Amino acid sequence: MRVVMFGYQTWGHRTLRALLDSEHDVVLVVTHPKSEHAYEKIWSDSVADLATEHGVPVLIRNRPDDEELFSRLKEADPDIIVANNWRTWIPPRIFGLPRHGTLNVHDSLLPKYAGFSPIIWALINGEREVGVTAHMMDDTLDAGDIVKQAAVPVEPTDTATDLFHKTVDLIAPVTTGALDLIASGHTDFTPQDRSQATFFHKRAAEDIRIDWNWPAEDLERLVRAQSAPYPSAFTHHKGKRLEIVSARVSEGRYGGTPGRIFYREDDGVVIVAGADARTGRNHGLAITRIRTEDGEELPATDYFTSMGGYLTGHP
Repeated sequence: MRVVMFGYQTWGHRTLRALLDSEHDVVLVVTHPKSEHAYEKIWSDSVADLATEHGVPVLIRNRPDDEELFSRLKEADPDIIVANNWRTWIPPRIFGLPRHGTLNVHDSLLPKYAGFSPIIWALINGEREVGVTAHMMDDTLDAGDIVKQAAVPVEPTDTATDLFHKTVDLIAPVTTGALDLIASGHTDFTPQDRSQATFFHKRAAEDIRIDWNWPAEDLERLVRAQSAPYPSAFTHHKGKRLEIVSARVSEGRYGGTPGRIFYREDDGVVIVAGADARTGRNHGLAITRIRTEDGEELPATDYFTSMGGYLTGHP
């Protein structure tokens, strides 16, 4: 089939690579300009560079809403558009232009975790598996019929970085598998159960600020979800920003006020956590490694030289 590809960052790069390696003919690529957004500078393999290396024409757009782009698409005469990590709405006259419509590849197990940063949100929420879904695009974002889907388990110590590498490896087989079904004339795809749908916004600094009213189990997952190269979860100590590089749920249960720097436990320093910490029934968050405001990274036991005082959400 003649394919036009819309995509950005490493997800788009992997998708384009899979298309170039397939029997399909990539006739045009549309991608975004480089961004300074913190999360868009991560996993930033260039779709434009890969297309150019293979002699595929490239258009750079923030939004696919201009007449020149529409004319170029019509001239390309695609059988299908394949999109992955396209960051803005694609209008119906674009996604409905090809003979077989538009296939969107999304890094979650739809209908859950539509929208942005699905792996990070899924890890924070304690999901047992994550994955990749190829679905037909319609008027509602990430809501079209599912053509092909694949999942991987979330292991107890997995970070968002681990899950990125696991799921990005699913892009090629899911994409090419879905295209094979479409090319063979298959049209009986699986409608999404919209009662199970969830939609998440882009992550920002406020989303990685630690709230010590959260249970320690949730905070431990937040720290793993903000693994390098993502910006680390952070709190404040004595008015200065303190990043939590690694942590675990404490073995013991600790009572008191959320955020209290309380107890040395093995290689960690336990912080009281949970809105009902006063009951003494909660585990704490045992911080094992931190990064100071000036960029120094060190064991928590070296940083917290004495117990007492509080970690706070704001200076």
